[in-house]
Amino acid sequence: MILSGALLCAGPLAAELVGDRDAGRKISGQCRTCHGADGFATIPIAPHIGGEPESYLRAQLTAFRDGTREHEMMTIVAANLSDQQIADLAAWYGGHGARAELTEDPSGAPELCVACHGADGMHLADDVPNLAGETNIYIDTQLKAFRSGQRTHEVMTEVAADLTNAEIRAYADWYAAVKLYIDTVE
Repeated sequence: MILSGALLCAGPLAAELVGDRDAGRKISGQCRTCHGADGFATIPIAPHIGGEPESYLRAQLTAFRDGTREHEMMTIVAANLSDQQIADLAAWYGGHGARAELTEDPSGAPELCVACHGADGMHLADDVPNLAGETNIYIDTQLKAFRSGQRTHEVMTEVAADLTNAEIRAYADWYAAVKLYIDTVE
């Protein structure tokens, strides 16, 4: 009972923390090497983060910091971020505009994915990342991590559980082919 009360109290406090975009821009220098200044990833194993939902970015950075999501680089980078710095970075990158342009007929989009990620790979809920324009290497790696249990999520673990390597590659190729544009909003 005490624990659930503490969790209820902790939730609203975290939600009230407001990110400062300018402060996020200033500390985003540590993100540029992999994710680019505008959030358009510069290496194929890093995701694009510009225009992602702010709440999604906060959740992922917090998970890396707290060790509930592990990655050889991000766990180290996020380890010393305060809640305010996480909110600031999420406000900076989440405040960018992101848009996608399909290069194929949308009827060919992966049926398992479109309810949350859309045919064009743009999130349809705030706790869902954009997949538009991600490299097929990145998407392939993440789907296999969900399938193996290396990475867990209440929806994605179940969705990926029975995917074949061929299906994973087809889904990854679909979203990699979508053109992503990120508009930095100062």
